[in-house]
Amino acid sequence: MDFFFCIPLVFGCPNKIRPTGDQTPRICPRSSMFAAKSRIWFEFCFVPLIPLQSKDVWMCGICQLQTVMQPGWEPPVAGPGHGYQPTYVQYG
Repeated sequence: MDFFFCIPLVFGCPNKIRPTGDQTPRICPRSSMFAAKSRIWFEFCFVPLIPLQSKDVWMCGICQLQTVMQPGWEPPVAGPGHGYQPTYVQYG
């Protein structure tokens, strides 16, 4: 009797982001940004095997905005009380 075995082989190149350096909150149009390292890995069966690309980025934890770090530029530091301020909120 013949048996047919189907073994799924899963592979991909997901992007992994890890906070690095100074974690002082920075101003984003919606919230605050932080310094992070973005790295793309080749994965086989959900095991990261080979790093393919790495870059330093500024990332917003709310809107997922990513900007590559450029020499001489960084987002302004967030002051007290700064954050997402929706326009539909009426004060007073």
